[in-house]
Amino acid sequence: MTWDITGMAAVANVGATPSKIFAALCAGQESRRPLMAFDPDNYRAAYAYEIDDRPEGGGDLPRRATRWLTTVVRQAATDAGLGEDLAQVPVLVGTTLREQRSLELWWRHDAQVVLEDLHFGTALKAAFGASTTYTFANACSASLYALGLATDMIENGRADTVIVAGTDAATEGGFGTLDRVQNELPDALRPFDATHKGMLMGEGAAAVVVQRAGTGSGPVHARVRGVSMGCDAHHATAPDPDGITRAVLDAHRRAGVRSSDIDLVMLHGSGTPRNDRTEASVLRQIFQGAGAGPRMTAIKAMTGHTLGGSGLLSLVMAVLAMKNGTVPPILGLADPIPEAAGLGLVQGSPAAGDLAIAQIDAFGFGGINAVAIVEAAR
Repeated sequence: MTWDITGMAAVANVGATPSKIFAALCAGQESRRPLMAFDPDNYRAAYAYEIDDRPEGGGDLPRRATRWLTTVVRQAATDAGLGEDLAQVPVLVGTTLREQRSLELWWRHDAQVVLEDLHFGTALKAAFGASTTYTFANACSASLYALGLATDMIENGRADTVIVAGTDAATEGGFGTLDRVQNELPDALRPFDATHKGMLMGEGAAAVVVQRAGTGSGPVHARVRGVSMGCDAHHATAPDPDGITRAVLDAHRRAGVRSSDIDLVMLHGSGTPRNDRTEASVLRQIFQGAGAGPRMTAIKAMTGHTLGGSGLLSLVMAVLAMKNGTVPPILGLADPIPEAAGLGLVQGSPAAGDLAIAQIDAFGFGGINAVAIVEAAR
C-alpha cells in the first residue's frame, strides 16, 4: 500500500518555501549566524541556525513555532487544493519543545501568554476550523512519527486525507542544555566530517498533505511507501546501532523494498560524533553488497537541527531531490569520518542522478527512531 503526498510546505533559516530551501541547499552557502535569541555571553556556543523574523533592535517574540506551523499547514493545504476549511481533516503535529520559548518569555516578563494559546490545536482550530488535532513530542523523530500515524489512520479508514506537520523554535532551555552537555561546542554543524564536534540548533517547520492513493484532485508530488517507528530505550542520549538497524530494516520491510532499491538517503546527520559514527556504521552494513549504493546527504549542515520537524523537512527535500534528479551536498564535508568510508556521501557540489526511492532517517534521544521510505511520482 502507498499513500499520496499531494501538498508540501516548509520554512527554514535558508528559505520560506520548499523550492527556496532546496535551491539554498544545492548552492551550499554557509547559513549559520551569531546567536540572536539569547545573550551569547551566557553560553559557550556562539552560533545557531535561526530564522531571522525577530523585531529590529533585538528581543524575541512568543508563539513563533505556532506561527510557522499555521503558515506551512496553510501552504500545504493550498498546494493540495484543500482550501482553508480543515474541519474534516485531521492535523498531526510533531515537535520537540512545543511552545517552550513562549513560556520562557512569560517567565521573564517579556510576553503575555494565555495558557490555551500554548496548544497548537488552539491555533489550528482558529485558523482552519480544524477539529481533530494531535501533537506528538517524540524528540527528533516526532514529525516522522506523525507521518506513520497518518498512514495508519488512512489505512484503517479513519480518514482519506491527513495533514502532517512539524515545528520547533529555539528555546533557551534547550540551547543551554546542549551547551552544557556536549563535550565540545562546534562553530558549525558538520555531519560526518572529521572536524565534527556536536549539534547546533536550527528553527523551522514543514508540512505535507497525505491522501489515500488516487483520491486527491491535483498532482501527486511523491508517494509514501512505509514508515517505521520504534523506541529501543537503550540510553538517554547515545544511539544504539541495533535499534537503528531494526528501524531501517523495518522501514524497508514495510515499504517492500531491498537495500539495493534505495537511491537516496536523507541522513539524520546531527553532527554529534556518536550519531555520525553509529549512523554511518549501520548504513555501511545495511548497504554492503547493494551495488554502488545510494547517494547520501545531511541537510542539518545548512539548516541546523530543526528538532521535531527535522525528519519531515528532510522528507520534503527528498521529494524535491527526486523531482529534480539532484542531491544537495553536505556543507563543509571535506574529510569524512572513517566509519563513512564507502558510503555515497555527496561532497562539494550537487550530484545528479535518476532517483526513484528515498530513505529518510530520524533518530531521537532515548532511542526514539523513525525511518520513512518515499518513492517518486512518475
